[in-house]
Formats: sequence, structure tokens, C-alpha cells
Amino acid sequence: MTTDVDSIRRGIAKLFVDRTVGDVTERAFQRQIAERTVDLYRAVIERKLAEGEGLIAEHHTISSHFKVTQSLLKEPEQQATSVFLTDQRLLQLESTVLPGQPPTADKRDATVVSQMKLDRIGNLRSRRQYRMGEAAVGAVLCATAVLFFDWLSFTAPVLVGLGTLGILHALLLPTRWVEVWPAGASPSDNPILIHTVRKRSARKLIRLLKERARL
Repeated sequence: MTTDVDSIRRGIAKLFVDRTVGDVTERAFQRQIAERTVDLYRAVIERKLAEGEGLIAEHHTISSHFKVTQSLLKEPEQQATSVFLTDQRLLQLESTVLPGQPPTADKRDATVVSQMKLDRIGNLRSRRQYRMGEAAVGAVLCATAVLFFDWLSFTAPVLVGLGTLGILHALLLPTRWVEVWPAGASPSDNPILIHTVRKRSARKLIRLLKERARL
């Protein structure tokens, strides 16, 4: 029997074909693939819900997954994370977005779904991490501009500006996320992570989660 998940997968695969043959522009492709991928993740989660259980909030993020051994000319893998809140539990779907391949939300793209019932949630922990790699790159740009100023008389001020902006961005806007831990968590337990907490969807999900879990 064909499910909504199967139908969405076929639509995504067709979208890749349409881009290859030129029936859809790159801009339209990127917009549609993002929308349909979210639809796919949502459909996968909905199949796991109990009768009468409905989604009340969701939040989606994606981040690059670059490997040091990977060529700079090769498009890096990306990690997609979707968090869904129902009136009974919090669910998280994690999937690897493979370059040039349609998302399938199954074992082919290493999709994993985890969950935590609301009555088991113990606390939410806010975390932050400064982007030291970005700051280091900015410092290198500034140093390069100063050391080779005589040879880079025109581009040196630009490099200094870019480097300074990189350092400020890395230190003033650290990466922030929220960890959702179960009550009485053991060392083997893993939290559900809510990334990009400045987004409106994340703020809404966290607010509703606190209300539902009575935190």
C-alpha cells in the first residue's frame, strides 16, 4: 500500500530529474526541495504518532558536515535536524543530506528518530560555543594583510575588514543550543538538541515545551 511517505519520496526524486533535464531552475529547485524535505520528515514522524496525537510545534535546522580529508571542491555533507513537539512527547529526526542525492529519511541517508515523553523531561540546559575556528581565520586574514601590506596595498584593507568582521561575528554571536534532558539522566543517556535557538520556530517550541512539561 502506498503511503504519504512513499509519494513524497517519489516527488523528491522527480524533482532531481527535472533539475537535471532543465525543467526546473536551480532557484526553484532549492526552494521546492527544502519544502518537500520538511514534508518528508514530518510524514515520517506522523507515522510514529499514536491515535489522537498531533503535532503542535516543529523546528528545522541544517548544518554543514565538512570533513578535513574531503576535497574543498566537493560539496560537503549536511546534517539535518528536525524537532517535533506533540501533546505527549518530543521527537527528534536526524538525517544526513548527501550531495546530489534525494533525501529519503530512512537508512539510506542514516536517518534516526529519537523521542522523549513529556513526563520524563527533567530539565532544559542552555549551551553556547564560541566559533574559535572562524575567529582564527579572521585573525589569519588580518595578519596576512599586515605582513604583506606592501604587496597587497589595494586588498590589504579589505582583508583587514573581513578578518575583523569574522572575529567579531565569532565572539559576539556564539553558537547556541538547548539540551533537553530526561529526569534522573544517566551517563549513557543522550539529550535531544534544539539548535539555532534564535529562530522564531525554536523560541515557540521551547516556550510550549516548558509549558507542556511544566518546567
